[in-house]
Amino acid sequence: MGKATGFLDYDRKNARVEKPLDRIRHFREFRTPLPLEEQQKQGGRCMDCGVPFCQNGEMMAGMVSGCPLHNLVPETNDLVYTGNWKQAYERLAKTHCFPEFTSRVCPALCEAACTCNLHEQPVATKENERAIIEHAFAQGWVQPCPPKVRTGKTVAVVGSGPSGLAAALQLNRRGHSVTVFERKDRIGGLLRYGIPNMKLDKSVLDRRIRLMEEEGVVFKTGVDVGKDISGEELKKQFDRVILACGASNPRDINVPGRDSGNIYFAVDFLSAVTKSLLDSEFKDGNCPSVKGKHVLVIGGGDTGNDCVGTCIRLGAKSVTQLEMMPEPSKERTPSNPWPQWPRILKTDYGQEEAIAVFGHDPRVYQTTVTEFQKDKNGNVKKAVLVKLEPKKDEKTGRLNMVPIEGSQQTVDAQLVLIAAGFLGSQSYVTDAFQVAVNPRTNVQTRDGEYETSVPGVFAAGDMHRGQSLVVWAIQEGRQAAKAVDRSLMGYTNL
Repeated sequence: MGKATGFLDYDRKNARVEKPLDRIRHFREFRTPLPLEEQQKQGGRCMDCGVPFCQNGEMMAGMVSGCPLHNLVPETNDLVYTGNWKQAYERLAKTHCFPEFTSRVCPALCEAACTCNLHEQPVATKENERAIIEHAFAQGWVQPCPPKVRTGKTVAVVGSGPSGLAAALQLNRRGHSVTVFERKDRIGGLLRYGIPNMKLDKSVLDRRIRLMEEEGVVFKTGVDVGKDISGEELKKQFDRVILACGASNPRDINVPGRDSGNIYFAVDFLSAVTKSLLDSEFKDGNCPSVKGKHVLVIGGGDTGNDCVGTCIRLGAKSVTQLEMMPEPSKERTPSNPWPQWPRILKTDYGQEEAIAVFGHDPRVYQTTVTEFQKDKNGNVKKAVLVKLEPKKDEKTGRLNMVPIEGSQQTVDAQLVLIAAGFLGSQSYVTDAFQVAVNPRTNVQTRDGEYETSVPGVFAAGDMHRGQSLVVWAIQEGRQAAKAVDRSLMGYTNL
């Protein structure tokens, strides 16, 4: 351990964040990392506590505690503190394919489980990882690693999100020939079109894709497997197939007026915005119109927050974000002790920007929509909202959110974005391969395994485990790659 009293000697310092009223003028990343010397002190705050829940990555009370990738957090933090940046990169790379992604978009499960989080602020592990990988790129340490020997085996990966990319990288380095199929016009899946540019600049994604191409991974865009090419054809062309298409079925809001114009699923909206930005800096007119409109975002999660920040940048007149559940407490409750994931109120960047622009938090709790009203052109103009209250079901014992009679109110809404989560995989893909799915339409496998009901066809990421985090998708991709390698070679060294 570099400094036994580091957590006492050094206060936590975070990256400099551009002020909300300044950053809403652009779609660039708005966090400026600390100088390396300052970041090293942040590594010194890690106390090598002997109970590193930060790298545990296991379920506790239905939530994950620590990093699912099992990154060796105390070791990398110590190497940061001592300035051994190359060793820190090599140590991190043993367990992590893409720290440049998670250090930007992960909610930092490692920090939530940090022992320092008991009484003080946790170690800045997320920003330490960002410093490690960005310094490694700057120093030229991150180089293409093509395999010295090819196995002669071929693998098709369907989907180029974080799980598909992780599986492709691992299997290609093992020596198998990997082809990644993506139905969109660019590689990246959720990383490309589901996460706004200000959270993950696409140049960061392109940098990694170029490296993978130099290592020998083949990427094919504009190919919708299940439509442009059948599952049977793909199985004939390749020795193994990995399905990594994500949980692409958005949860809908089925109320009167749902067929109104200008109601979008959140990811469709974010995808259109990012594509227009990348294609033409919004000059092509293909970005949904937001300027001067009252925007209603249905859903209080990360995607809903991304919609809030995006709409503010596009000139929304107002933004309201609905959340069905009650407002979380500001501090941990006795029923939610460390090292469980803290179920507490968090104000993310989009909400901070809404507060700065409109003077109040955009979130409205215990509220949902009961009706959309149309204008004369068939577009949404208003939404009827109703307040909810928790009530226990006498038969099941479950707590349900039920409408409060007489609490309806009508609000202006010329643009509605539904960010209510996802229900599972899309049927045309699973039907194309005839794989079994569970009641939530996730691709079914045996517990802890990745091969589907169809021999030679594997599944990974959200398509396998359901809607989750980027860090879980990467872990799923790595584990699926291991399973595929073992099925091809009889053993695996991944």
